[in-house]
Amino acid sequence: MKLRKMTGAGMMDCKKALVEAEGDFARAQDIIREKGKLIVAKRADRVATEGVVVSKIVGQKAYLLCLACETDFVAQNADYSASAQAMLDIAVAADAADRETLLAVKNAEGRTVEEMVTEKSGQTGEKIELAYYARIEAPYCAAYVHFNKKLGTILGFNKAVPEEVAHTVAMQATAMAPVSISEADCPAEVVEHERKIAVEAMKQDPKNAGKPDNILEKIAEGKMRKFFEENTLLNQLVVGEKETIAEYIRKADKEATIVAYKRFALGE
Repeated sequence: MKLRKMTGAGMMDCKKALVEAEGDFARAQDIIREKGKLIVAKRADRVATEGVVVSKIVGQKAYLLCLACETDFVAQNADYSASAQAMLDIAVAADAADRETLLAVKNAEGRTVEEMVTEKSGQTGEKIELAYYARIEAPYCAAYVHFNKKLGTILGFNKAVPEEVAHTVAMQATAMAPVSISEADCPAEVVEHERKIAVEAMKQDPKNAGKPDNILEKIAEGKMRKFFEENTLLNQLVVGEKETIAEYIRKADKEATIVAYKRFALGE
């Protein structure tokens, strides 16, 4: 029981480790950690599509993290959720800038987050990975994690807005998966990809036979405007309404807007 509390490993694993270590607790802990590394190596080609998404807001900063695993059975375990939360707390305490930085941060026991992930593999017998981590900073932050804990969003506003407004926008972003805040910050590769698809669609349409490329590109621009309306957060219609997110925010405060946005969903 003492070793189980120290490592979180199962009773039989703890018993075997103590027998192998001849009662040496330090060696037994190392044996359990080595088992975790072995499981990680064996399951490198497996896909971790389940897991837990957690978020936290501290002042003008918001954090989002996903600890992924292989099965929903493990994901729904209270100890597993606690592990994800512990890693998020470490990220907040260290104010880790990105995933790679977080993996190298040490906990109070001197183990890195990467080592904590490996140990979790040893405890569960599954491939465990820190699938996602993001941090934003803004004058006012909001967060939303769906009830199934498989997707979530953090948002930053340029100024404080009513809590209901922030919650509604965060829910919208989580559900509708915009690619960016607006056309201005839409990734160049996404824009180029969509534009090529639009132009090719114009060329394949018999109605456009014989039209020069410059005309087809102008028609494609109209398609791109539609793409931005549907796939950028500020331009999306509020679910069930006829106003855009930008208009909805401005109703609460004419000067308010979104300046930071991160979203993650397991399996996407």
